[in-house]
Amino acid sequence: MKIFVCIKQVISRESPLRVNEEANWIRSRNAEYELNESDSYALEAGLRLKEMYGGKVVVCSAGPERVSQLLREGLARGADSAIHVLSDDLETGDGFAIAEALACGLCDERPDLVLTGLQSDDRGFASTGVALAELLRIPHSTIIVDIEISDNVVRVKRELEGGWFQWISMPLPALLTIQSGINQLRYATLKGIMAAKKKKIRMVAGQAVTIRHRVLSLYAPEKTKQTTMIEGTPEEVSRELVRLLREEAGAI
Repeated sequence: MKIFVCIKQVISRESPLRVNEEANWIRSRNAEYELNESDSYALEAGLRLKEMYGGKVVVCSAGPERVSQLLREGLARGADSAIHVLSDDLETGDGFAIAEALACGLCDERPDLVLTGLQSDDRGFASTGVALAELLRIPHSTIIVDIEISDNVVRVKRELEGGWFQWISMPLPALLTIQSGINQLRYATLKGIMAAKKKKIRMVAGQAVTIRHRVLSLYAPEKTKQTTMIEGTPEEVSRELVRLLREEAGAI
């Protein structure tokens, strides 16, 4: 079984966030990067499926040269090989553009199973996995918390609203977006880090992608304070307070 796990490099939550000169995204110069948290659970799910059913785990990511460091981390955690779709146009790219780039790297691989995180920490649209499944022309399911594989069929448990769950089955190959927190993450050991240096990263030249969603303006929120004095009798004050909370503040 060939399990492909798509991972994304995002700006670290510990890195100071500053708006870039164009005021349309975060300033990436001198920023620190890390593995998208949701993708960590997808990678862990892939590694556990490999331990249960055998096969290989391949991590795949799209982005500039620095993404190779992220792929090395995935290899150190236990992936067998990696695919790097080289592209410098995805820093402000939407989920559809990233899906197009990933599809470029996976189209000739014939995966049995593709896993992605539910959503990214930077944009959080939860659209890349679904769009990628459509581009690869394979069935997909989202918000997965459990996976069973038997006789070329994958049976998955989906998390729904209100504490409900749903079990569905679909044929392989398929794509699943993994819910965060469903497993205990493993981290790279010294042995894994040393082994990762010898593992292969296949480089794929990225093609032009279509960006459908653009951020026009980004700015830091301004701290403001406004005080409203309400005068009158207790009954009048209470009625006015309720009106303000309902009509202006939208609190009730």
